[in-house]
Amino acid sequence: MFERVRDVKLSAKAMTIRLFAVGLGLWAGAAAAAGTGVPEPWQIAMQQPVTPIARELHSFHTLLVWLITIITIFVAGLLGYCIVKFNEKANPVPSKTSHNTAIEVAWTIIPVLILVMIAIPSFRLLRNQLIIPPADITIKAIGHAWYWEYEYPGDKDGKGGFKFDANLVEEADLKPGQLRLLTTDNDVYVPVNKTVRVQVTAADVTHAFAMPSFGIKIDAMPGRMNETWFKAEREGVYHGQCSELCGQRHAFMPITIRVVSEADYAKWLADAQKKFAATDTTAATRLADAAAK
Repeated sequence: MFERVRDVKLSAKAMTIRLFAVGLGLWAGAAAAAGTGVPEPWQIAMQQPVTPIARELHSFHTLLVWLITIITIFVAGLLGYCIVKFNEKANPVPSKTSHNTAIEVAWTIIPVLILVMIAIPSFRLLRNQLIIPPADITIKAIGHAWYWEYEYPGDKDGKGGFKFDANLVEEADLKPGQLRLLTTDNDVYVPVNKTVRVQVTAADVTHAFAMPSFGIKIDAMPGRMNETWFKAEREGVYHGQCSELCGQRHAFMPITIRVVSEADYAKWLADAQKKFAATDTTAATRLADAAAK
């Protein structure tokens, strides 16, 4: 009899370990499936972080998930215990206890400690997001219906001083390797390991500039300038989208940022100054001709 009970307990323990291992494997697989700079099919976890803010945000998210899991298991276990221990059959004469000082103190202090545990990293993360360090590059992103416009302000060395539009590449025009709904005709370029300040506004309605792998999402408001920043630590192509419902083609406002080496960035910057300056000059000439007529 005792051997049978012991075997049942061992089997239950082994089953629990197996279920835990399966769950851990699924979680690890989901985390591994999380893409870098682009969402992946069947992805559960967030995209891989490539900036200090994104890593801190992911760590905070993981802390919250563990806290929620522990609280959920504790509450479910407590409910199960009460159902088994205090049902009518097991406990025909219920207790008339209406007050317990220890329990009341515990259920007041413990939630307060949990909130403090959440508040400290939350405020630290918020501070790091809002206080922008000295920037190496400043880019202005302007939301339009329904595309993004980018400005690279000129500096004392004569670099920058141009702007361009980034429109969605329609599905019929996609080249091999380009992503549907995420590819733009003009990409934003930034150098790796450099602090980039992004000034965000809108020309018509409310938009939102979001880049998951960078851990940034900020509203683009007409008549208001918001700021955020990032420091990408890995070269690559990163995709984001407008994350504020902004009208008919809200789903067709992708953001593409290419993080490249300093040498490649300098080369692109020189080419972009010629390319987009020529575009601006042409546009200005057309406006002048139209005004003259």
